[in-house]
Amino acid sequence: MTRLTLLACCAALAACGPVPDATTRDAAAPAALASAAADPPPPMSDPLPPQEVSNEPAPFNVQALGSFDEPWAMAFLPDGRLLVTEKAGRLKLVTPGGASITVQGVPTVAHGGQGGLGDVLPHPDFANNRDVYFSHAEAGGNGTYGAVVVRYTLQATATTATLTDRRLVWTQVPKVGGQGHYGHRLAFGPDGMLWITSGERQKFNPSQDMASNMGKVVRLHDDGRVPADNPFAAQGGVAAQAWTLGHRNPLGIAFDAGGQLWVHEMGPKGGDELNLIERGANYGYPIVSNGDHYDGRTIPDHVTRPEFNPPEITWTPVISPAGFVIYSGDAFPAWKGDGLIGGLSAQALVRVEFNRDTAREAARYPMGRRIREVEQGPDGFVYVLEDGANGRLLRLTPKS
Repeated sequence: MTRLTLLACCAALAACGPVPDATTRDAAAPAALASAAADPPPPMSDPLPPQEVSNEPAPFNVQALGSFDEPWAMAFLPDGRLLVTEKAGRLKLVTPGGASITVQGVPTVAHGGQGGLGDVLPHPDFANNRDVYFSHAEAGGNGTYGAVVVRYTLQATATTATLTDRRLVWTQVPKVGGQGHYGHRLAFGPDGMLWITSGERQKFNPSQDMASNMGKVVRLHDDGRVPADNPFAAQGGVAAQAWTLGHRNPLGIAFDAGGQLWVHEMGPKGGDELNLIERGANYGYPIVSNGDHYDGRTIPDHVTRPEFNPPEITWTPVISPAGFVIYSGDAFPAWKGDGLIGGLSAQALVRVEFNRDTAREAARYPMGRRIREVEQGPDGFVYVLEDGANGRLLRLTPKS
């Protein structure tokens, strides 16, 4: 498939206009900060037509291992224990049996709207350096906020755990008002680089503005340095951090077995996307989208502007995609190589099949609650986190 990249479309952006987003369907938490009042509360679900819901029976049993307050992300450590973040700024270290302890030394976060403590990611050499990465919302001056990525060393025993030696790795630029669309999902690639999804913070234009790293997929060394082979490295500044641009609110990131990067993002009113991420490409937001503005104005579809990369899958009605993992285990052999996406408004686990550079939704398993996060455990089982207050950690094991 031929893909072209557009670096700037100022005239089209002006036509798009700075109309504020009218929903934050990826966040069910109440706005705890005054600045978040501009982000209206989300609907708890979107209607799903019967033809979009798979009739395939769920091939798994569900076991609840515990519950958390607004859990957002989780990551397994080499010893089989699990780190779980809670948006208000708490971190839990969980045993395989579900018992947990509270980790001390967690950074102060700006909690409200979609902001708070976000993703968690152990360093690939964690067994030796004990380093863990976190993303979170941070307050700036004059009611502004932005995402940051920080690196800590985890000191843990069987009964205690503490974060030490904070290092700042990355900052979203600039800090802006409101508490929406941080993105800030993290992954390490086969190239050893740190990959960060950066939302456009409900401000539209930053997605196409190379003076901002919002609305981008970012690629960095593990210490935050910019790789010399990034596509926009010669531009310097925050533009050098970008691998791709034209994104809205990217909330899932995963590499497949062939090393290809896939990212899903929430569309506006309709048009949730799953994208194959290609070096230097522009995905078109807010100039094109398969959804529309919440005030009723249409946005041209991707097909009208072939210079922008179109999504491999688009969802209308939306699923509100959250966590994302590409399964590689043996417990569910029929799923090997498939993507598993948590659906917030869909209240489902969505399974996606890949065929090289194409993808399709293969099945949707109703879960009865908003699904915030999905991970594969070292045992090959699938673990999911429900969204919101008393969100449960669930282990999915194959039916016999």
